[in-house]
Amino acid sequence: MNERTNKPRTPGRPVADATVQRELLLNTATELFSHQGIQATSLRTIADSAGVTPALINYYFGGKDGLVDAMVEERFLPLAAGAADELQQAGDDPVELVAAFVRNMSRNVAEHPWISQLWVREILCEGGALRERVMHRVAPMVPLLLAQRFAAAQARGALNPDLDPRLLVISLIGVTLLPYAAAPLWRGMFANAQIGDDALTTHTLALLKGALEP
Repeated sequence: MNERTNKPRTPGRPVADATVQRELLLNTATELFSHQGIQATSLRTIADSAGVTPALINYYFGGKDGLVDAMVEERFLPLAAGAADELQQAGDDPVELVAAFVRNMSRNVAEHPWISQLWVREILCEGGALRERVMHRVAPMVPLLLAQRFAAAQARGALNPDLDPRLLVISLIGVTLLPYAAAPLWRGMFANAQIGDDALTTHTLALLKGALEP
């Protein structure tokens, strides 16, 4: 037998490919946090799911707080930065800005279901563990940027004057995140509700287009 393969691993110590193992722990934690909630998910549960010891989580992240911080830095913020880049490239036209936001958000949430689940559990709900960690970092990247662009468009007559630029941002977040967060409910409510991601994006853009026009 291969002697190296059967050599026992010292508990709590990193293996050869530390980056892969660290990513596994971060991915496992993100999934468990999204399904069970951050407070309800113990390091033991994460370690058992990843097939390691809790000591290894402490080794890489310094404990649960460090693990949550790493999830924010390495999972949430890169997606927010990517959305901000797309909005910058979209220009100043409010219709194009809305389309860029909806497409980016819908794509991210479809590819990463944990986004909508954590949004409900840990950001939207009072006392959520991610509210302070995420909002003050993400707000300048996307929501405040969008609100400023919408206000400028409204000032030059390119956006419906009855809309509040700030509430428009809130509405956009709602119509993109809520359908994914509530998918188990509405798919069970309507017969044969097999609505794909592209169809959902098209519907959302059609819903918003008429409301944006001045």
